[in-house]
Amino acid sequence: MSDGVVAGIAPELLAGFTDDAGRRILGGGRVGLEKEALRVTASGLVSTAPHPHGLGSALTHPCITTDFSEALLELVTPAVATAAEALATLDDLHRFVYRQIDDERLWATSMPCVLHGGARIPLAEYGTSNAARMKTIYRRGLGNRYGRVMQIIAGVHFNYSADEAIWPRLAALPPVAGVDQSGDAQALRSARYMGMVRNLQRLGWLVPYLFGASPAVCKSFVQDAATDLESFDARTYYYPYATSLRMGDIGYQNRQEEGTGMKACYDSLDAYIKSLTWAIETPCPQYESIGVKVNGIYEQLNDHVLQIENEYYSTVRPKQLTDWMERPTLALRRRGVRYVELRSLDVNAYHPLGIDAEQMAFLRLLMLYSLLTDSPRIDTRERRAIDTNQVLAAHRGREPGLRLQAGAAMPTLRDWACAVLDAMQPLAELLDVGADGSYGRSLAAQRAKAEDPELTPSASMLAEMRARGEGFAEFARRLTEQHRGDFLSTPPSPERAAWLDDLTATSRDRQHAIEAADDIDFDEFLHRYFAQSEQQPVALRAPV
Repeated sequence: MSDGVVAGIAPELLAGFTDDAGRRILGGGRVGLEKEALRVTASGLVSTAPHPHGLGSALTHPCITTDFSEALLELVTPAVATAAEALATLDDLHRFVYRQIDDERLWATSMPCVLHGGARIPLAEYGTSNAARMKTIYRRGLGNRYGRVMQIIAGVHFNYSADEAIWPRLAALPPVAGVDQSGDAQALRSARYMGMVRNLQRLGWLVPYLFGASPAVCKSFVQDAATDLESFDARTYYYPYATSLRMGDIGYQNRQEEGTGMKACYDSLDAYIKSLTWAIETPCPQYESIGVKVNGIYEQLNDHVLQIENEYYSTVRPKQLTDWMERPTLALRRRGVRYVELRSLDVNAYHPLGIDAEQMAFLRLLMLYSLLTDSPRIDTRERRAIDTNQVLAAHRGREPGLRLQAGAAMPTLRDWACAVLDAMQPLAELLDVGADGSYGRSLAAQRAKAEDPELTPSASMLAEMRARGEGFAEFARRLTEQHRGDFLSTPPSPERAAWLDDLTATSRDRQHAIEAADDIDFDEFLHRYFAQSEQQPVALRAPV
């Protein structure tokens, strides 16, 4: 297709990886998963119980923490070479967690249910240290700004980093358009990753269409009485052709732009850092009315457009590991992009882990494809189109003949999806040489969904709900119970259980060390945190 709808990988670039070493490089790199799961009672209510002691410290545990709420667990795998390794670790984490949460369950879907307003949703707590207080106050600020209900939507984040050997090989091949090849090795890696991020945004609508699993929602979740959502039954709202309400207008999406003028710029790593830094340093009248420290209690970290970098919601983020209390933008500035985080995945309600190997094979393929194709800068018109396409795919993705915006063209979602998947075929074939064929199989499965929307998870969910006479709550509770039975049937292996026990005990020790290391009050801690700069490291004592 023309007019920028599809950019294939240049044949001469792909030819640069057809040798054995080149194929190993393309298939190398690392993947990791972050899976959110809401703790609920047996009746489906959001848990108000504290983070279970048996799970260790949410502040310091590398694999088991919490997101916005005490009830919203986040299970994190290490970065590993294969999808199988990541999924095996995620499976162990679920089995371990279920043995620590008594009669509670991990909700099987992205969208929560049986809510009684935001006031009953507990904020995550991390202990008594200054670092812990900062995390909780940040979450209180999110609740004050956007409401607590929006913050307990669960998702899956897919992290990907290419094999480090890819960068010198790419530097010797014809460049892709839109990516600056100048600078040192770190600059080249970051420029390539930012090109990947831009392309993942351009094709972002494809993820909710193929993997969206939130076409319906419990009526208790929707706060707007004037909603145009349709009634599926007495307790369920939906859109007939929706794929992912989580990624649509009712989810926690781009809310910073309403009246704040905030929009991250992805032209380059420098532009991205500057746009976020501006937002963190710029007061916002919209949030001044909340107050910062009110009657001695912090209601938010500050009254700026963003409290910190993570507040800016985006479907994809360039990431770098941070040192103790180092701001993420400064880590990016100092060490460049290390990996890319894709954040637009719904929890796959049909799989106990929320994601499966077929999805991971396609996502890895998509991210590598996005790395190797032309990636011009995103202008204002295309930015609007990207946002519009995401909402269209989320709300109406399975609608027959639905058209998206691609420059001057208006292709149907089906035609555009098929063209993109066709363009990915040569890469899949190259990766499958001498391997198990997983990329080709996954690509074929996604092609089938593009041809027939009834094969998508969102369509399957609605069809099953109709056939069984279930609303969303009943559907989600049934799958929650099934998954719980799976995880309780078999414990982690003794070796993995011992590993997790050790991580848990160590996390508690580390939390105590952080608390013992505090030697200033919180006001000074916060001042020093925000005073750090590229030239000035954070003046906060790191615990041993």
